[in-house]
Amino acid sequence: MTRYTVVWIESAQNEPAEIWRNARNRNAVTAAAHVIDVELSQDAAGKGVEISEGLRAFFAPPLRILFSVDEGDRVVEVARVGRM
Repeated sequence: MTRYTVVWIESAQNEPAEIWRNARNRNAVTAAAHVIDVELSQDAAGKGVEISEGLRAFFAPPLRILFSVDEGDRVVEVARVGRM
């Protein structure tokens, strides 16, 4: 299994907190963020769906993210977080 480092860019770091503050089920948001970190740290290039060259989408209800994978450095960059 190939391991990746998951990095949330600065603009994406605040989005889950805002979603969490406004959520009816805060536990679900917390769990989804954890799932994102765990799933993308393992074989990230095979996770989610490609939406354009170099950009993938991954869904962990109630969150959806956009991310890119740098295979050479084994780094996943979470660029955007939204609510499903």
